[in-house]
Amino acid sequence: MKRLEMGTALAALWMASAAGAEQQPLADRPAVVRGDAARDAVTLPKVREVVLKNGARLLLVERHDVPLVAFSARVRGGALGDPLGKEGVAALTAELLRKGAGARNASQFADTVDGVGGALSVSPGRESLDIQGQFMARDTALMVELLADMLLRPRFELAELEKTRERMVSSLVAEKDGDPRGVIGLYFQAFHFGEHPYARPTGGSEASLATLQREDVLAYAKAHLGGDRLILTVVGDFDAKQLAARLEAALGGWARASTPVPVAPPTQPTQGRRVLLVDKPDATQTYFWLGNTGISRTDPARVEVGLANTVLGGRFTSLLNTALRVKSGLTYGAGSVVLTPLQPGPFAVSSYTKTESTAQALDMTLDVLSRFRQQGVDAAMLASAQEYVLGQFPPTLETGTQISAKWSELAFYGLDASDVDDYAKRVSQVEPARLLAAIQRVVPAPEDLTLVLVGKAADIREVARKYGPVTEMRITDPSFAPPRAAPSP
Repeated sequence: MKRLEMGTALAALWMASAAGAEQQPLADRPAVVRGDAARDAVTLPKVREVVLKNGARLLLVERHDVPLVAFSARVRGGALGDPLGKEGVAALTAELLRKGAGARNASQFADTVDGVGGALSVSPGRESLDIQGQFMARDTALMVELLADMLLRPRFELAELEKTRERMVSSLVAEKDGDPRGVIGLYFQAFHFGEHPYARPTGGSEASLATLQREDVLAYAKAHLGGDRLILTVVGDFDAKQLAARLEAALGGWARASTPVPVAPPTQPTQGRRVLLVDKPDATQTYFWLGNTGISRTDPARVEVGLANTVLGGRFTSLLNTALRVKSGLTYGAGSVVLTPLQPGPFAVSSYTKTESTAQALDMTLDVLSRFRQQGVDAAMLASAQEYVLGQFPPTLETGTQISAKWSELAFYGLDASDVDDYAKRVSQVEPARLLAAIQRVVPAPEDLTLVLVGKAADIREVARKYGPVTEMRITDPSFAPPRAAPSP
C-alpha cells in the first residue's frame, strides 16, 4: 500500500531491458533527441485509443523489442469514494481484488500469476485504484482473463477480508510504534486539510478499518467499480487490432458504476501558523513535517515547481540536506515533497532530529525556507538542477511498464503527450526570475505554516509552542485527526 500517498509526485526506480533493441523500429519506442546543450528529450510512442460502449478507454502501444506485455489500469474514484467513518474501504477493496476472482481462490489466483512468471499489483490511491501487470507475450490471453476476473468477478471472500483488514491495522500500529516517518504524512494531511477529503487517510485508520465489513466492500464495489471508470493502457508485443477485440470481449460487458465519479472540491493555502504535537512518549527523536498547500498535477508552473523542489529538498545536495545533515549533523536526512493530485495537494518539508535539538533543527529549516523564498537560486544552481532533472527523467520511461503507467496517468489528468515530449525543452528554458516567481507562490511564507511534530511531548511541548498554537494528540490514538478541540495556549 502507498502509505504516504505519494502518487505521481515521487519517482520510483525501474530496470530497463535493452534486449533486441537493434531490431526495434524507432517509432515503436521512446525517442531520445539530442539538443544543443546535449540534454536528452524523451518522446512517448504513439497510442491507438479505443473507447468501449461502456465508457472504458483503451490505450494500446505496440512495442516489439522484447516478448513482454505490460499494462496499467486506473479506475477513477479511489479513496474519495470512502464513506465518512469508513476510510480505508477503497484500499481494502483494492487489496481484495487479487485475493480471489472468477473461478480462482486467493492462492489459485496468485499461483496462476507466479506460474507463468507474471507480475500483478493493485495500489489504492486518493483518486483512483491503480492496477499494474506484466506478462510474457505468449500469456496475453491469460493476462486479459485475470484482469477481467479481478474487475468484473472479484470474490471478496470473508476470510480473506478479515486477514487483509487485520494486516492493514497491524501495519499501522507497527509503523506508529516503530519509525513514524511512514505515517507522519498522514497526520500532516489530516491536520492541514481539516474537513476537506484530502485530509482523510487513503489506507484508513485503526478506528475506521475496525468498522469495515464485507457489506462495505460490496457497496463500494457497486458504487465505484465500473466500465465507465476505467483507463487501461497496454504496451508490448501484440497486434493492436487483435488485442482491442480481445479486451472488448472481456471488458465490454462491464456495467457502469452506479454513482457519479467523486470529485474533490478546490483546496487553498491556509493562513497563520498552527502546530500539531503527536505525543510518542518513548521517542528519542522528533520527526517533523511543515508546509502548506502547493499545486495540482496540471498546474502550468509544474515544471518550475519541480525544479524548485529539486533545489530545496529533492536530492542529496539540496539546500535542506546540506544545511541539516552535511553542515550541521542535526539529522541523517532532510527533504521536501510536492504531492500533486487533481486539486492542489501539500507542499511539505520533512526531517527528524534528536529530541534535544528539536528547536535548532526547526529554526534552521525555517531559515532555509525563508532565504529560499526571498532569494530563489542563482544561474549556477539552476543549471545544476536542470542537468540533474534532465538526467533523471529518461530512465523513468524506458520499459513497457513505465510507458503504460505514464500514458494512463496522462489520460487520467486530461493531459497529452506534450507533457512528456516537451518536458526537456521546458526544463531547459526555465530562468531564475521565473523560478523565483514559482518559489514565492508555492513555498509558504514563514507566518503561514502547518507544522506536525511527532516526539516526546513532555520534552518538546514548550518548544512546539514557539511556532504557533498547539493541538495535541497521542500516537496511540486510533485515528490521524486530532480531537475537535481548541488548541492549547
